[in-house]
Amino acid sequence: MPTKRAAPRRRIETVADYIAAAPAAARPMLRELRRLVRRAAPDAEEKLSYRMPYYHQNGRVAYFAAHTHHVSLYAMGRAKAAFAKEMAPYRSSASTLRFPIGTRIPARLVTKLIRARVAELAS
Repeated sequence: MPTKRAAPRRRIETVADYIAAAPAAARPMLRELRRLVRRAAPDAEEKLSYRMPYYHQNGRVAYFAAHTHHVSLYAMGRAKAAFAKEMAPYRSSASTLRFPIGTRIPARLVTKLIRARVAELAS
């Protein structure tokens, strides 16, 4: 009996590749997170790390990722404490915010977190 070969995996080299390879339902949310991060940190370098999109500007600003039932934003630094109350409805761990597929990304919160992290890294 012949063995089955796995379908070839798409090589993911950029954030655009990552978003294109994500589940269709997660893509609009990932595009929105990307837009928000790029707007709040226009000088940040967009990279992949741990096979996830991440942004670097004088250090690690943030990561985001697609999952089966949600997308996550991984917040870094002291901003987590400063905005803990606003983060509470989305928080799944100390640094992870989860947004269920099909829900709105809290744009103001994401923007505040990213700007605060950029300012923290600049000091």
